[in-house]
Amino acid sequence: MKKLTALVATTALMSSAMTAFAGGPVVVVDEPEPVAVVAAEETGSMGGMLLPVLGAAAIIALIASDSDSDSDS
Repeated sequence: MKKLTALVATTALMSSAMTAFAGGPVVVVDEPEPVAVVAAEETGSMGGMLLPVLGAAAIIALIASDSDSDSDS
């Protein structure tokens, strides 16, 4: 009787050990990364005109500072 009890206990332990490692496939769902939306900074009415105005002022300053030494005044 002890052999039969040992056989049943061993069989029960083996079957429980096998079912402990059993399982279905792991399904991994790839979620798309969120897209960050950056709001464009609002510029003032003169925001895009600063560089051209400074460039024009530099050209006018160069023309005005041009001195002719050949003038007969």
